[in-house]
Amino acid sequence: MDWLKMPPLAALRAFAAFAETGNVVQAGRALNVSHAAISQQLRGLEKHLGVGLLDRSGKALVLTAEGERLAQALQLGFGAIGTAVADVMKRTEDRPVHVSLTASFAASWLMPRLPEFQARHPEIDLALDPSPQLVSLQPGGVDIAIRYGAGGWPGVQAEMLLRSPVVVVAAPSLLKGKSDWTPSDLGALPWLEEFGTTEATTWLARHGVGHGPNAGRIALPGNLLLEGLRAGQGVSATVRHFVEPDIAAGRVVQLFSEPDERGYHIVTGPAPLRASAKIFVRWLRRQVDRM
Repeated sequence: MDWLKMPPLAALRAFAAFAETGNVVQAGRALNVSHAAISQQLRGLEKHLGVGLLDRSGKALVLTAEGERLAQALQLGFGAIGTAVADVMKRTEDRPVHVSLTASFAASWLMPRLPEFQARHPEIDLALDPSPQLVSLQPGGVDIAIRYGAGGWPGVQAEMLLRSPVVVVAAPSLLKGKSDWTPSDLGALPWLEEFGTTEATTWLARHGVGHGPNAGRIALPGNLLLEGLRAGQGVSATVRHFVEPDIAAGRVVQLFSEPDERGYHIVTGPAPLRASAKIFVRWLRRQVDRM
């Protein structure tokens, strides 16, 4: 197809609207433009094609034979386009809302709340991808990522969902009654970390302990980290929100706390969210408002 010879799409839409309604005023209403704009588009289309599409000899505009032929073709063409667009939109909306998040956030915060979402929105399927790996937020892929940090990441939109500092905690059984721990002392103990993260080395290095955990580091899924922590298998740097009940109950002891400006963010790409993803984001916000 020679696209350079094709008339402007706006002119074809105006002609198709006139052919359907038989009136420039009604065609203008259908396209939310003035009847003068429709008339201008019709004359421009005739000039572009070099043929008369409308018979103006009577009181009302009527289609010529060439106009009838073009109108039939446009009806088929725009009809096929409309059908294809509707099918694409339906396929897009039928796809589950794909959420990337850490296993610890999924297990400790999201999963206990999901039954309410499913009860409210049984028509929306979710695909939860518990991984600490950064993902690309592109149309047709991951819709939403939930990530911890200070925000302000380039190329994405980040909205604070749950503000909570990072704390260093350990079970009393591991600490053996010692209360005056320094970062260097903690470096001599084993550390527990979620797969794909480096909280132990990063935290120790930030506090002047450059050699990392001397007693080793155990990487495990986030949903198992708290179990190992409570069992005294290691020290962990984790989000305070997840261990607040354990601190209150004495199952773990808070040893250090980071500044409070970081937290979990709802991260989305530059493209507009699908309707189902927007519903999920609004539900997430309501869950935090209720806390």
